[in-house]
Parts: sequence; C-alpha cells; structure tokens
Amino acid sequence: MKKIISDKIIRIVRNKKKLEKVLNLKITNRGKEVYLQGEATDEYIGEKVIDAINFGFPISYAIEIKERDLTFEILNIKEYTRRKDLASVRARIIGKEGKTLQTLHKLTKCYFELKDNEVGIIGNPEYIENAQNAAISIIQGSKQTNVYSFLEKHQVQHVEDLGLKE
Repeated sequence: MKKIISDKIIRIVRNKKKLEKVLNLKITNRGKEVYLQGEATDEYIGEKVIDAINFGFPISYAIEIKERDLTFEILNIKEYTRRKDLASVRARIIGKEGKTLQTLHKLTKCYFELKDNEVGIIGNPEYIENAQNAAISIIQGSKQTNVYSFLEKHQVQHVEDLGLKE
C-alpha cells in the first residue's frame, strides 16, 4: 500500500472510478492523503500517475503514462541556471502566448507543464531525453530557434519492430 500526499485531491476524487479502472488499483483517501492498493508494479505506475496529476497535468495525459508506457520526469529550473529572476526564465519556457511550449510539444512528442520553478515532462522514453535537453537549453539561455533546429536535426528514428515486444 502506497501513501501519497496530494494537493489536487479534488481532481483525484472526481476521477477515482476511471483511475481505479485504468490503473488496476484500489484508491482511497483521507484528507490530503491518497492510498494506492494493488500489485507492486501497478502501485508504482499509479504513484507516477498521481504525481503527474499533482504536478498539474490533465488527467488524460497522466493516464497515458499507464496506457502508452510513458515516463514522467521533473526538471528543477534552479539546478540549471544561476539567474535570480526565475520569472523571466519561466516566461522563456512558456513563450509568447504559449508558443514555445506548443512548439516543444510538436517537435519532441512530449507533454510539458510548468509548476513553480519546475518543468514536468511526460513522454515516451525515446523522446524524453531530447525534451529534457531542449528545456535545459532554453533555461540556460539558448535562443528558441536554435533549440528548435537542434530538435529537428536530432529527431528520434523509429526502430522496426522485430516482434520481440509483447
């Protein structure tokens, strides 16, 4: 049984039945504490999904962690810059009218979300490294166009399925 403290408890309670069905877990809550009960692997994936929901991702994106075998990573902005005005760093990541985040999403096939001084990324393990590198480059002050051209040049090539994966 896993215990997670959640600030977004209302979103979890509203979607409890859907989450239980998709994650194959029994979900209970007491105050801000969420308890996950099931098999160990399901609990681990459930914890990642609940963490993504707490971070601010929509439920549909968070559930894709289970359905499509995606990973969820968090980058702390303070680890990659010495600047004191973190608001301008966050603004660089968001871009004018959110265009930088949209472009990063299209080029990396990953979902991005900002919360306080952290960047959350949900994506396929093959694409997540490029997404992290792109976010770190923008945090460190690289021009957005340079980051976009880097991503276009370093697109992940799909590997032909040899029938080994179930």
